[in-house]
Amino acid sequence: MAAGAMVATSQPMATAAALRILGRGGNAMDAAIAASATLCVTEPLSTGIGGDCFLLFHEAATGKLHALNGSGRAPGRASPDALRAHNMTTVPERGILSVSVPGAVDAWQSAVERFGSFDFGALLEPAIGYAENGFVVTPVIAGGWNKHAQLFRQSSDSARSFLVDGRAPMAGSVHFFPDLARSLRLIAEHGKDAFYRGPLAEEIIRFSHEHNGLLEFDDLANHCSEWVEPVSSEYRGLTVCEAPPNSQGITALMTLNILEQAGIEGLQQLGPAHIHLVTEAFKLAQAEGAHHIADPAFSDVPVQALLSRQFAQQQFARIDPASAMPSRVLPGLPEHRDTVYLTVVDKDRNIVSFINSLYHPGGSGMVAGSTGILLQNRGACFVLDEHHGNCIAPGKRPMHTIIPAMAYRAGKPVLSFGVMGGSYQPLGQASVISNWLDFGMDIQEAIDAPRFHVENGALVVERPVPQATRRALSRLGHQVVEAETPIGGAQVILIDWKRGVLHGASDPRKDGCALGY
Repeated sequence: MAAGAMVATSQPMATAAALRILGRGGNAMDAAIAASATLCVTEPLSTGIGGDCFLLFHEAATGKLHALNGSGRAPGRASPDALRAHNMTTVPERGILSVSVPGAVDAWQSAVERFGSFDFGALLEPAIGYAENGFVVTPVIAGGWNKHAQLFRQSSDSARSFLVDGRAPMAGSVHFFPDLARSLRLIAEHGKDAFYRGPLAEEIIRFSHEHNGLLEFDDLANHCSEWVEPVSSEYRGLTVCEAPPNSQGITALMTLNILEQAGIEGLQQLGPAHIHLVTEAFKLAQAEGAHHIADPAFSDVPVQALLSRQFAQQQFARIDPASAMPSRVLPGLPEHRDTVYLTVVDKDRNIVSFINSLYHPGGSGMVAGSTGILLQNRGACFVLDEHHGNCIAPGKRPMHTIIPAMAYRAGKPVLSFGVMGGSYQPLGQASVISNWLDFGMDIQEAIDAPRFHVENGALVVERPVPQATRRALSRLGHQVVEAETPIGGAQVILIDWKRGVLHGASDPRKDGCALGY
């Protein structure tokens, strides 16, 4: 808790970098970009300058909420036929054909130029320092790195950056990214043009051609981020705001809309009725999201219809309190994977809710030649079905899992929050909101609480979910399995306007922390 400013990230080094920027007179946007850049070095399997980002920004001076879509597009040569020519029946989850244009660097600079107060290059200095001089590998990061070490053994460039004597670095060791440091310094000196039109672009394209990828120079040179209007919905007097499609933020809102019909606050928290209801609501919302969410420049996404109260009532009526729906749920509306999240509130109450991602841990697994840049695999979110709105096409943005969020009450922001974890993010956001609002937990308790998720047809629960609850859920027809690893991760800042106090919370499932002054 603090009265001045607050930062919550998944890495202490990133939290500290953001606090230093705030202490030097920077605002929330400056601090968020410094933290994100630092995370690209210190949490390198989850995020990077080869990835995408979305952000929400509450502008204190005007009270307006802004949204920035920093997701990249498919290459100009990308199409179902192009993938089939490579003997693909789906977009691959890894490798060069899963790579889409990285949007993060353009988004960072666009955000700083519009709302920041620092020189963009200066905000990259903490990240450059950690890449050049080394950073200590923390325990959660080390565990994930070791788990995915084989991914980096498949490419000499990736192995050079991410492995030490053929192995992932251990917790407590110091790791260096000299190639990435040089790339970050080029961006600091020359801005985003170094990445999209300069020497880094040239090396990325050379590397793509060498590995029979689809990226061309114009794909990078023509990329730009987009300022968009947030979407929102009401939940028990709280206005929850998300980035619009192609983000899956509306899936979180649909989940909350269904839950509002249920009076969930009267249930036993983590009891079978509670978990069953939330799970079924999420299944319904997820089915709609998978069917409808796509790039709105290519498809008519029926956002208003999906978020209507009437539709929420219809969806709630589909839930049987005594029986689980099948894992594959059909959409009800008529026709018409790893990540970092951070949040910052400054002394003036500018607020940033920010998420940056490579998608799967380690992204595509491909480090682009001498750049040290690990390229994302966000193209894997596309499908090859020409009749689907999310079918891959030249210049198209894929459906995106990353969703920063903010919640308002009586016109003032009260929560800036996000939950990491791919497809879990909408359910995670709904759970955090419900834990806090319906069950009266403080924000740290709300993110500490045991989690559950619907994955591959199973109801996955964390270890603390009671055995009696699991047995009851099994009797309802759920296939209950215990999570092998913790589910997701979250960061939250609550703004107490009455007392002038900020409450920060950071998920113990990650290595991070919340700090303020």
